[in-house]
Amino acid sequence: MEHWNALLVTHVVAALFVLAVGPVQILRRRRDRIHRTMGYLWVAAMYYVCFSSFGIVSDGHFSWLHGLSAFTIVTVTLGLISAVRRNIPAHRGNMIGSYIGIAVAFGFAVGVPGRSIPLLLLADPGTAVFVAALVLLSVGVAYASLIRGDRKIIVSPARSNREPRGDNSGDAVVAQRR
Repeated sequence: MEHWNALLVTHVVAALFVLAVGPVQILRRRRDRIHRTMGYLWVAAMYYVCFSSFGIVSDGHFSWLHGLSAFTIVTVTLGLISAVRRNIPAHRGNMIGSYIGIAVAFGFAVGVPGRSIPLLLLADPGTAVFVAALVLLSVGVAYASLIRGDRKIIVSPARSNREPRGDNSGDAVVAQRR
């Protein structure tokens, strides 16, 4: 479609990433390295979505969505600062609030006729579904690779590149990835 440009496409892809990662971050029980790593990616994508929105205007005017973007920049920043300071209730509140804000914006972007996403869904639904599936797959692969990196690796003495020492040389070596 002729009104889709690189800014709009990257804005939508980053927003889909934020929407896909958010529930997993909120609902996962463990707050570990995976949570922190995906959280930093989520924050970066959220900042991109918010800042890029100021380059997307209809009829040359800002809308309430731009106000929501400015507010979200503040809440994401407060959430990040709260996490660094280990103020978990404030972190949780700011990040969940930021997620709710982007979910509302997404609902508006998809639900209002005449906006870019509904027009794409009508004109080329296959592309829209493909892009959404690609984003979901990317999020799944990112989580899977982080989870895999947390596993302990059993290394047998025969496979290690070191010389046997004579003491406990038959025991397997357990290494921890960090």
